[in-house]
Amino acid sequence: MNTSVHLHSRPAGSSGAAGWFILVTLVAALAAVAALALLMNIQQRKEEARNPFFRVVELTDTTEDPVVWGQNFPMQYDGYTRTVDQKRTRFGGSEAVPRTPTDADPRSVVAQSRLEEDPRLKTMWAGYAFARDFREERGHAYMLEDQTFTERQQVVKQPGACMHCHASVYVPYKKLGDGDLIKGFEKMNAMPYADARKLVSHPVACIDCHDPVTLQLRITRPGFLEGIRALKASQGIPDYDVNKMASRQEMRSFVCAQCHVEYYFKGEQKRLVYPWSKGLKVEQIVAYYDEVQHKDWVHKDTGAPALKAQHPEFELWNQGIHARSGVACADCHMPYTRVGALKISDHHVRSPLLNISHACQTCHRWSETELKERVETIQERTYQMRNIAMDALMDLIKDIKAAREAGQTDAQLSEALNFQRKASFYLDFIEAENSMGFHAPQEAVRILGESINFSRKGQNSLRSLLAAR
Repeated sequence: MNTSVHLHSRPAGSSGAAGWFILVTLVAALAAVAALALLMNIQQRKEEARNPFFRVVELTDTTEDPVVWGQNFPMQYDGYTRTVDQKRTRFGGSEAVPRTPTDADPRSVVAQSRLEEDPRLKTMWAGYAFARDFREERGHAYMLEDQTFTERQQVVKQPGACMHCHASVYVPYKKLGDGDLIKGFEKMNAMPYADARKLVSHPVACIDCHDPVTLQLRITRPGFLEGIRALKASQGIPDYDVNKMASRQEMRSFVCAQCHVEYYFKGEQKRLVYPWSKGLKVEQIVAYYDEVQHKDWVHKDTGAPALKAQHPEFELWNQGIHARSGVACADCHMPYTRVGALKISDHHVRSPLLNISHACQTCHRWSETELKERVETIQERTYQMRNIAMDALMDLIKDIKAAREAGQTDAQLSEALNFQRKASFYLDFIEAENSMGFHAPQEAVRILGESINFSRKGQNSLRSLLAAR
């Protein structure tokens, strides 16, 4: 009996072993499913990386409308459309200022007036159109609209050359030149602004920076094509062809430098020229202007042959540590971002201070607060120097005006007027540049220091005239 009971009893612990077996089997099955899902996800991401976009439409060298490009590149186009944002940083960007639309200007929102923020600018530019209307720059989405309706159009007859940096001009240039980009550029330059405006439809667009077939970055602005060739020639590199000879990383700055530069309109044909044949530094640009005897206007209060700086971001950036370190404009203003397996440039072009995690922290391993404070410290110090330089220029203009009223002639005032020309342009080089010195902090302060020095030298020149009487 005992033997029978013993034969039909379960071995001790057999139930626990079966439970562990089932558990291990389940874990193994789940692990296999997870591994399979991971492999499938990896394969999917590899396929996404191999096929970065779906060709919905065929793009050609005449596909101007960015909406069409957006069908193939919806993520990039989404960023592009967000340049309508108006968000101000401490020393830049635009606020949305409401206005009542009129027949002449249908805009219901504009950027804040810099002339109202600092009325000294009116004295600095007395007699020039910028003394009538000068506002904070808005995003790329507004670049054509704001140029079209600025009050400066009511003061002077602006030429079609303005379109070079305010519109998508590649296709219009080609059409106007019967397929020849440069000939179209030359024709539009000399046109009245109103006539040229009828030929363009978009602000800067995809086709201005990308080849529609290869999608490679390219330069389409004739001003830059000619300007960089002149610069490279001054460095001993003849016949420089930027679209063939520049590296991809260089192109990630050059496409921005097509417009974010200093320039002037040359001669009766208003040919847009980048004054780089002597170099990119402010003194080299002034030396070029002196050599060709260029002036933008004659100062209303003093008679000085004055110069107006435009927006020399590329020139100042070239003197800074980021440029020397190989950091491109796009690295900070259009940083890479991940969308699934794709790494794309963020086409929401904006201040890095509005996108610190992607624009700055990729290289600088500090907190957003720390990085923002460092930038604003640099900008605050530059702004303080800018104000000192502005006060010095106001003093010089006041003294020259008084000397004129006292009977001093152009010949007697020529030295002081030349100092005003330089003091004003050096100051304006930083005023018009959109980083408040951050692109090259020491260079910016040096330039402002030189401006102060020119103003004081101008005053000393006037004192010498008084002493000689």
